[in-house]
This record gives sequence, C-alpha cells and structure tokens, in this order.
Amino acid sequence: MDDVARYMLQQQPHAQVECAFLELTQPDLATAVAKLVSTGVTEVVITPMFLGLGKHAREDIPQLVEQLRNTYPDIQFRLKNSVGEAPQVIELLARIAMS
Repeated sequence: MDDVARYMLQQQPHAQVECAFLELTQPDLATAVAKLVSTGVTEVVITPMFLGLGKHAREDIPQLVEQLRNTYPDIQFRLKNSVGEAPQVIELLARIAMS
C-alpha cells in the first residue's frame, strides 16, 4: 500500500495521501483521517484496497465512515468501491494470471 501511495504522489505531487489499515497495522482509518483533517482538508476520499467485496468492504468500512461523518460534520467523505470491483483491475489480474 505504501508503494501505491508513493505512486499516487508521483502522479499528483500536491495530493494528500494517507494509508490506513483495519487490522494489525497502524494507522487505523480514524488516525489517518485525523491527520488529514489537521492539515485543513475539506474532503476525504476513501478507496478500499480490497480485491473482493468481503465483510470489511461491505460492512466495516461503511460503519467507520459513518462514524467519521459524525465526528467531522464539516468534512465531505466519499467512499469509493473496492479497487477489485474496477474493470481495469480485473483485466490486469487476468493478464497477470495468463502470463
């Protein structure tokens, strides 16, 4: 995930990118969002980096985002679909598997 974040910053050097994790690794989502909010952001876009639509993507993350909306009512939160749902990711995984 850190490599993905670095790549994003290479493509958009002025973006603010923070990685967050649900289990076993820090920072968690609330900590990453608090860091972004402390810099003055007004919008946070959350992109779950899951290949499938499991319990985390379906239930846990939406609940966490709702808590964040309650904590930071002046911040716009946008929860995107898991990356594994994107046709580009499916195509890339298939190409890798066939190579």
